[in-house]
Amino acid sequence: MRTAIVAAIKQIPRGKVSTYGAIARAAGFPGAARQVVGTLRSSFGLAWHRVLGAGGEIKLRGDSAIEQRLRLESEGVAFRGRRVDMKRHEFRFAAKRAKRRASDQRPRTKS
Repeated sequence: MRTAIVAAIKQIPRGKVSTYGAIARAAGFPGAARQVVGTLRSSFGLAWHRVLGAGGEIKLRGDSAIEQRLRLESEGVAFRGRRVDMKRHEFRFAAKRAKRRASDQRPRTKS
């Protein structure tokens, strides 16, 4: 799980952001937003500042929240009040195509 979450976070480019929930879904674990938080806390070298709460809200408090905002602004991320302008800066993960099970596949016939 951790490896998939780290891989999803690494996809977020400079100037874009994502939410804890979107990262969990992209990693294949919908509903595992708290595991994303745990992964960020125990990992080094990730762009932690590009990960936000729902609606673009910075969930950190104190100096960490200020640092996160400054890092995002230095990448050109715009804010609307206290939230990131998600319409402009939200990173959209590529939709994963569902793999068909062998039992679901129909044999091909010549027409």
